[in-house]
Amino acid sequence: MNNRYAIVLAAGQGSRMKSALYKVLHQVAGKPMVHHVIEQVEGIHPDQIVTVVGHGAAKVQEQLGTASEYVLQTEQLGTGHAVLMAKDKLEGKEGTTLVICGDTPLLTTETLEKLFEMHQKAQAKATILSAYAKDPTGYGRVIRNDAAQVEKIVEQKDATEAEQQVTEINTGTYCFDNVALFQALAKVGKENVQGEYYLTDVIGILKEAGESVTAYQMPHFEESLGVNDRLALAEANRLMRQRINNAHMLKGVTFIDPLTTYIDADVEIGSDTVIEAGVILKGTTKIGKNCFIGAHSEIKESIIEDNVTVTSSHIEQAVVAQGSDIGPFGRLRPGAKLGRNVHVGNFVEIKNATLDEGTKVGHLTYVGDATLGKNINVGCGAVFVNYDGKQKHHTTVGDNVFIGCNANLVAPLAIGANSFIAAGSTITKDVPDESLAIARARQENKTEYAKKLPYSQENH
Repeated sequence: MNNRYAIVLAAGQGSRMKSALYKVLHQVAGKPMVHHVIEQVEGIHPDQIVTVVGHGAAKVQEQLGTASEYVLQTEQLGTGHAVLMAKDKLEGKEGTTLVICGDTPLLTTETLEKLFEMHQKAQAKATILSAYAKDPTGYGRVIRNDAAQVEKIVEQKDATEAEQQVTEINTGTYCFDNVALFQALAKVGKENVQGEYYLTDVIGILKEAGESVTAYQMPHFEESLGVNDRLALAEANRLMRQRINNAHMLKGVTFIDPLTTYIDADVEIGSDTVIEAGVILKGTTKIGKNCFIGAHSEIKESIIEDNVTVTSSHIEQAVVAQGSDIGPFGRLRPGAKLGRNVHVGNFVEIKNATLDEGTKVGHLTYVGDATLGKNINVGCGAVFVNYDGKQKHHTTVGDNVFIGCNANLVAPLAIGANSFIAAGSTITKDVPDESLAIARARQENKTEYAKKLPYSQENH
């Protein structure tokens, strides 16, 4: 196999996006579209990737990091001019160069590999990635002769009536003999309405020189989608999520309604897990086997181990061990760590806190900045009071503690193992092991006093 190179075109601002965010940084299934492109290009194992940046260069480089080398296009003077920016990196090197746009997130490694295979088999100087379009309006057409050989690419505005009937379109992705590419680019002019250097002119220059030009027509037109506006961005997200969901289902995950389930590209899900409608799984979330993720739950950057139930809850940057259950309407905030068989019920919020095996927090409770041991029962309405207005403070609770309803645990605080916190108490001092802590006013009943109240007769 000869050397492979790739040039990723990512310099455009994307004015039709109507956005302060540069076009290639708009997200598709949870990550910038140019990131999708780079990942698929990496799959063909190129010797060198060069990304052409312009608008938002620093932000693009920040996203892609060391996955690519970079060249700067200070003026956007067309696709041919953009590729020419890689001259100092690639000119004169023997091999095949892929040219691909950074706004085509749906292209796959498999398709790119087949493009290379066609290029090498045909021993061509250029190979166009083409596709069949039911409605080719607006696309450049790939024109072939009677022997099915590529003659040229013609743009919509320059096409004759007969050429406009052609349904094989140019996707804007190519393979070139690297030496021939830069030799031809030196001959490209800008004598056109836009005053730009077109990469498609290289095809004509190679044909005029008698070189071989071919095209690989990929089977799925949808892969070729270039994102130029918000409508195309929405369509790219729809298609990518459909692809992602299908892949998970083929690996043994059940989706009750795939059309309303939104899974980011880097999410992992174990087999026999059931995902209900309206679920959103974001970032690098990992879901184990035999889990149940109930309707309208959102999980972001979290680890959910096997046999966990999540019912209509929100989880972010948290870890949930095997056999635990959350919800309905539970919230795990960053730093929440649940051990095995932990129960977090309705309207419970956990933040930067560890709950060990078998601990239960049933309902209407806040646990923040705390370490809870095993088999603890936290009653309804309990609050871990962790903030004094300036600093956060920690609470530690030993194993087998019973915390009564409406208890306030004012940190910093340590509660010993096997102790009891009476309902309604506000605990401000450490509690020794095996103690009962009561911190509330003593009840006093004044008999018959209710009769003296001004509204007592009205109520009767």
